[in-house]
Amino acid sequence: MRLRLTPSEDSYYDLFADSANNLVTASRLLVEIISDGSDRDALAEKMRACEHAGDERTHAIMNRLNESFITPFDREDIYRLASNLDDVMDYMEAAADLIGLYQIDHLPKEVVRQVEVLERAAELTAEAMPRLRSMRNLNEYWIEINRLENQADQVYRRLLAKLFGGEYDALTVLKMKEVIDQLEMAADAFEHVANTIESIAVKES
Repeated sequence: MRLRLTPSEDSYYDLFADSANNLVTASRLLVEIISDGSDRDALAEKMRACEHAGDERTHAIMNRLNESFITPFDREDIYRLASNLDDVMDYMEAAADLIGLYQIDHLPKEVVRQVEVLERAAELTAEAMPRLRSMRNLNEYWIEINRLENQADQVYRRLLAKLFGGEYDALTVLKMKEVIDQLEMAADAFEHVANTIESIAVKES
């Protein structure tokens, strides 16, 4: 029988939930950034604010970990989950930043699908975080995240084929590839989050 959580232990769940909700905000900013006619400079600034907020939550988790004697699950799993969530934010912010820095006016339509996958993965991750408290009803979450990551892989390969198909000049190909690489790594990082949660749930079962 599991002991009742102390307030110190309970705060980890709140911080993880905050981090995941921040990813939802960031993914929706990405949707706006890739839309034609958007104010990308203003949106990129909002994305940077999200990235800073994510860093603050990650640091708060790490500081709490250093101060805590009792943790709700293994210390290394807390560290890994916080790092995985931070990675997702970093990749999405990097993609947004590159779009602005390279002044990419028109992205291939498949990039919209890439970002839609990230937005859905962010929503599922945010929905799953409160269930960490009980470690119940998480199977569908990591199964769906794995399915989405497979979709992201397929979209990424189609994008590569399009970029190298002769439609774009070499410099444009290089710029766009950096953007879609960051988006692909964000999808991979969402899967790493799900795999970490699956590992935690198995240990706690």
